[in-house]
Amino acid sequence: MFTAPDPFTTRPTLRGSFGMAASTHWLASSSAMAVLERGGNAFDAAVAAGFVLQVVEPHLNGPGGDLVGLIAPADQEPKVLAGLGAAPRGASVESYRELGLELVPGAGLLAATAPGAFDAWLLLLRDYGTWELDGVLAFALHYAEAGYPVLPAVTRTIGTVADLFRDSWSTSAAAWLKDGEPIEAGSIHTRPVWAATLRRLLESAAGDSREDRIEAVRNEWSTGFVANAIAEFAATPWRDSSGEDHAGVLNSEDLADYRAAWEEPLRLDFRGNTVLKAGEWTQGPVLLQALAILDGLDDALLDPSTGEGAHTILEALKLALADRDAWYGDDESSPIETLLSPEYTETRRALITTIASSELRPGSPDGREPHIPVTGTTEISGDGLAGAGEPTVGADGVTRGDTCHLDIADSFGNVLSITPSGGWLQSSPEIPELGFCLGSRLQMTWLEDDLPSSLRPGQRPRTTLSPTMVLREQSILALGTPGGDQQDQWQLPFLLRVLIGGYELQQAIDAPTFHTTSANESFWPRERVPGGAIVEDRLGRDAIAELIVRGHDVTVAGSWTLGRLSAVERNTDGRLSAGANPRGTQGYAVGR
Repeated sequence: MFTAPDPFTTRPTLRGSFGMAASTHWLASSSAMAVLERGGNAFDAAVAAGFVLQVVEPHLNGPGGDLVGLIAPADQEPKVLAGLGAAPRGASVESYRELGLELVPGAGLLAATAPGAFDAWLLLLRDYGTWELDGVLAFALHYAEAGYPVLPAVTRTIGTVADLFRDSWSTSAAAWLKDGEPIEAGSIHTRPVWAATLRRLLESAAGDSREDRIEAVRNEWSTGFVANAIAEFAATPWRDSSGEDHAGVLNSEDLADYRAAWEEPLRLDFRGNTVLKAGEWTQGPVLLQALAILDGLDDALLDPSTGEGAHTILEALKLALADRDAWYGDDESSPIETLLSPEYTETRRALITTIASSELRPGSPDGREPHIPVTGTTEISGDGLAGAGEPTVGADGVTRGDTCHLDIADSFGNVLSITPSGGWLQSSPEIPELGFCLGSRLQMTWLEDDLPSSLRPGQRPRTTLSPTMVLREQSILALGTPGGDQQDQWQLPFLLRVLIGGYELQQAIDAPTFHTTSANESFWPRERVPGGAIVEDRLGRDAIAELIVRGHDVTVAGSWTLGRLSAVERNTDGRLSAGANPRGTQGYAVGR
């Protein structure tokens, strides 16, 4: 039996039968619900909410970023929405090494791929939505033109890079500084240049059908004035995380080539449930590998609220994350079938002992010799250097932000989970003609040859974006969280509590959580803390003491600091439920 959930949650688990929307910002959740109230489906609502997130959470995502989604259309098989651009033609290990680089910079133009989010949102709307594009964009346009309240986290984020903006990124300074200082928290801010870009794109929405009009806008984005402005801007040198000025390598051909796509999800059966994730070009299989390892153990060893359970979960995650770094990538050589096989999983499970491991221990699938790349040793100082990777929770337990997420279920039987990110305001200088900046996802590639995640032209960087869907006996559960490397780590205790412990959605979201920092960080400067574990202090003195005795290098974080989960669930009888993260006081679920 699991530890009984706290009956007093921060919020109720919402229940209804009409529609549910949960996201990392209340304005996005409310916009999604407004679409549902006006007859739109979950996919219309998701696109509306996604563009709102770009406006109101600019420190966490933007139009120049990317996304990964899982959708379950009514009476159809689930699909992966792949919205991640590939490395440009001019990006390679050799060419970046010739610049004197050991790591791809965490910010600046060298880390940019073709933006994936915009095209992916429009692909979703074209294939599964019902609304015209101007209808779903009306919500984002309203906030961009009429204004939205600036989150304290936005002001703090701008403060960390304000010197960079003043000294080097003049276009970003013009957009995000007022009288030389970060825009004030609580003030009403507008995004007129981005709004003008959206309206100009809508002018290209010509065609005889809704699908044709959406497709025309996709083409204008990838080959028209947006692509031209991006390519011209990327050719200009700007300061990046290396401390030097570099131009990007992204060009108009790379932009014209890019199209978001539909893919098949990976599947794993766990205790009578089927868990779905995107493929090994994401870190999603980490969750599947960890679940497979834990599936062979007794329930008593899987309770995240006990010291023994937390230890076991952390050890399983370390093994899965080590395999991620050795074997995952947008590369046909990734042995994902073997990594998820019962035979391989049994060998990995046997490595878990009562004592914490501080080593990186990738396996040898199909007898292949693993190779883990060498990590950087730079410490994040918080002094405003360009780009400290994705804004997330650092190895020291300090929250540096995170990314965005949304989950939606409607009365028509549709369910989805989407994690947009990248292109945040601190990733690269703002393009003044367009009102947004490019992403920095290439920082997740390695400047070493012969790795599945090495920097290669035309290959997607392995991303941490990792939504989840679970096909249960009587329902579909969709969930996800921001948090970089922590995304699958925070989802694992949630799922164990729901699928085995019987927790309600909000109880599992509120419950204290933890993650390991013993694996390589995916973001510049790619640190690791051998044996490191960060835990919320609400896990309890006894459980934390047991982790320390077992050899974990424990950092105790604040009571409500880890995890940014949201979730929706749709039962086969039409009942809906939802929950959202109270941490950070901006994520909300709405529904009826």
